[in-house]
Amino acid sequence: MQRVPIGIDLGTTYSCISHLDRQGAPHTLPNPEGELTTPSAVLFDGSDIVIGTEALRNSVLHPDRVVQNSKRHMGDPRKTWVIDGRTYRPPDIAALILRYLLDGAEQHIGPIEHAVITVPAQFSDIQRQETAEAGLKAGLKKVDIINEPVAAALCYVLGEGLWFAELADDQTVMVYDLGGGTFDLSLVRYNQTEVKVRASSGDLQLGGIDWNKRLENFACDEFIQQVPNDPRLDKESLQALAIEVEQTKRSLSIRQRASLSVQHAGRRKVFGVTQEQFELLTHDLVDRTEQITQKLLRDHKLGWAHINAVLVTGGSSRMPMIRKMLQRISGTTLNQTLSPDQSISHGAAYYAGMLASGAEFSRKSFLSKEATARLATFKQQSVNARALGILVKDKQTGERVPHYLIPANTPLPCAYRQSFGTVEADQRRVHLHIVESGTSDDKPPVKLGACIVDDLPTGLPAATPIEVTIRYDEQARVHVSAIELNSGRSARTSIVREENLVALSAEQVQHSEASMMAGKAVRGTAVPPAPIAKSAP
Repeated sequence: MQRVPIGIDLGTTYSCISHLDRQGAPHTLPNPEGELTTPSAVLFDGSDIVIGTEALRNSVLHPDRVVQNSKRHMGDPRKTWVIDGRTYRPPDIAALILRYLLDGAEQHIGPIEHAVITVPAQFSDIQRQETAEAGLKAGLKKVDIINEPVAAALCYVLGEGLWFAELADDQTVMVYDLGGGTFDLSLVRYNQTEVKVRASSGDLQLGGIDWNKRLENFACDEFIQQVPNDPRLDKESLQALAIEVEQTKRSLSIRQRASLSVQHAGRRKVFGVTQEQFELLTHDLVDRTEQITQKLLRDHKLGWAHINAVLVTGGSSRMPMIRKMLQRISGTTLNQTLSPDQSISHGAAYYAGMLASGAEFSRKSFLSKEATARLATFKQQSVNARALGILVKDKQTGERVPHYLIPANTPLPCAYRQSFGTVEADQRRVHLHIVESGTSDDKPPVKLGACIVDDLPTGLPAATPIEVTIRYDEQARVHVSAIELNSGRSARTSIVREENLVALSAEQVQHSEASMMAGKAVRGTAVPPAPIAKSAP
């Protein structure tokens, strides 16, 4: 079966699916209701599961039966929704949204088995794994991952036909992607043959829904001044207000003034709100994106003179306050050629086409020979947004602290090799705690799980060196391998998530840990990664 390149933007508030036609041009595919974008909302109505716009329409009557913004909880093992006695995790909700998108797409192009799904650049390995898990739950046989800003850059470079242009030098663009739930920022260099990310930053807890929340609180406070009853205390009233606020926010992106209606406790009040009021309510949110933007440039010793274009994408980038801020700090006209709603999925479809055009998959490519040849010559390289390392024991406090082996913003794929010693004689297992750094200096590291090196040979003396290689693949997924250096024998390794760890006694854990202390000299080397087989969508 020929593989049609498929790209999916699985968003916090809205999602979108696209494909490449035979000539290599991207097109957005409608959902089963004929819409090109789908609200990322799921309604559980008895035995029926309703997705998208219809779920939102019914959310006012059944607020406890609707799940929204589940992407913000991806990777959090504590977050679940219990409806009708059944428990749903974030990947379960994502899978239902993906299946709905796939159902609509398959009505137009036939069965889909492979797809590229976009994620924020700041997503941890756990969040990437859960995104891939959602794709498999939705019925896909293979899921590839690409960072959202990279997808936007691919859409810009390939979609604008810039690969045909005569470029004297490499160009550097800043991709500013403010979506419904996340903020992504990347510095990207490109030329006629490749797109290469230099650095990424952002905030996983900053997006359009945070602007909405400010308007909701404003409306409720205004309502309370006239009616001594708080709409925030009633789920139905609050859900109705959330829908109203979204429309008001959109109106304020094109008008100086809009109305906001609040209904609660049998009373209805209408309030006027201006762009200026909205900006005052949310100026600190805009400031957060500005600070992240300026810091990314400072950290890499760049000024705005080094940036050839500022690309804006993501639905929330439509807000005038965002565009005014970017124009003020950059001193340049923003590039607004990208569709805020569809460019990410289009870029993912381009990446799917690039994967499908590789030598090992080109025979099955749906694309024309010309499109396959063009995409096969184009490359993309991303970076890891988070540092990767292990937890080690601090000599003085005895506490485990992060020891990062691969810094953030290292070009992918990348790997690091580290030698550890066994703690006792005849030790059969080595136990390492793998961590990624937080999304900023003030955020705690993310514990990916325990790396278990099993089946070491019997009779090994204490302090036997075990060489462990940890690496990021080109999609920022984490892999671990190990070798017992005395014999050169490979050991079985796996990363076990914390929620899946078998309960071990403190003594068992201590005896299986490697001997490494913070501050102690350790042998480690950055190494070329092992070849990573490409996979096709």
